Amino acid sequence: MTTRGLLMTLDAKAGKEDELEALLLAALPMAVAEPATTAWFALRAGKGEYEIFDAFPDDAGRDAHLSGAIAAAVRDQADLLDAEPRVEAIEILADKRTPGIVRKGLLLRLPIKEAHRDDAAAFLRSGRDIVAQEPDTTSWFALRFANGDHGVFDVFPDSKGRRAHLAGKIPQQLALHGLPWLAGLPHMSFLDVVADTVEVEIDL
Repeated sequence: MTTRGLLMTLDAKAGKEDELEALLLAALPMAVAEPATTAWFALRAGKGEYEIFDAFPDDAGRDAHLSGAIAAAVRDQADLLDAEPRVEAIEILADKRTPGIVRKGLLLRLPIKEAHRDDAAAFLRSGRDIVAQEPDTTSWFALRFANGDHGVFDVFPDSKGRRAHLAGKIPQQLALHGLPWLAGLPHMSFLDVVADTVEVEIDL
C-alpha cells in the first residue's frame, strides 16, 4: 500500500510545451529506476499546464524521490518553466493499482470543513471497495492534502472509462451525503496521461 504522495505543478513557458513534454517522457525511466516510487504519472492539464503525481510507501521513499534524478532534471531545465514548480505533499488514504495502458486522468479536490475531515477521510477510504469493482478505473488514490483538502486522483484507459467512473457510485454517494462537509466549491481537473509507471499491488 502507498501512504505518501506528491503533486507537482509545472507551467511551461510559451513555446516550450513540447520541450517540457519531452523532459517528462525522458523522466519515465528515472521513475522506473526508483525502487520506492510505487506510482508516477506525468499529466497534461491544459495548454502549457502539467502535473506530476507520484506515490510512495512511506516518507523515506518520498524524500528519496525529492532528492533524486527527476527533481534534479526539473531544476536543470528551469528555463522551460514560467514559474517555480509548486510541490504539495499528500497523505494517501487508500489506493487501487492495477496494470493497463492509461490515457486519461482525473484529479478531484474537495475543500472540507475542519469538523468533517474525519468523515471525508472515512468516506474516501470506503471508496476502495467500490473502485475495485470498476474495471476501467485502472488506478485510484484517495488523498488528504496538507491544508485539509481531500480528494481523489485516478486514471483510465480512455474517456469512456472516465465517464463511467463519474457516473458511478462514489460521485453519487458524495452528492448524497458529502455536500454538508464542503467548505467551498470542489475543483475537478480532466487530465491527459503523458507517461506513467505503476507498481501493481499484490493481494495477500
